This record gives sequence, C-alpha cells and structure tokens, in this order.
Amino acid sequence: MEQQFEPGEIVYVIIRNPHAQDVAHVQQAAIVQHPEDPDELALFSHEHYYPLSDEFAIFHSEDEAEAAYQEAFGGVEDGEFHG
Repeated sequence: MEQQFEPGEIVYVIIRNPHAQDVAHVQQAAIVQHPEDPDELALFSHEHYYPLSDEFAIFHSEDEAEAAYQEAFGGVEDGEFHG
C-alpha cells in the first residue's frame, strides 16, 4: 500500500531498540526533503535521515501506530511498548 506524504508532516513509526530487540515503541518522526537528494523525501528521527521505504510502517496518527503495535506485539507496560 503506497502512502503519500508531504514535507513537514509529522508521522509515527514503530521502532525496535537496537540494543534490546524485545523492546519496541511508537516514535514520532518528520517527513522532510532528503538532504542529499532534493527530489526525494526522507524520514527524520533521532537526528538521522532514513529513505522512505517499505521497511518502515509509517502512520499518520499516533493512535493508528499504537493500534498497529497492539495488533502486532501485544500490551503496554508503564507507557512503553514491549514486544
């Protein structure tokens, strides 16, 4: 399913902790012009640019992202999502 995004749009992604693969959470990110390719958009999160790709489950709202997380990984503990 192809989604359309605009520069400056705030989106939400499910991010796994690279140091603890059993921990994941919903993270806010921004859609921006890619700094190395002005014809492409990128996902900007944690001071890094990521090319938009099917590798990211990107949601337009935090509620959508949290619902997808619940469906994929289960419950919420202490405000953090654990898979």
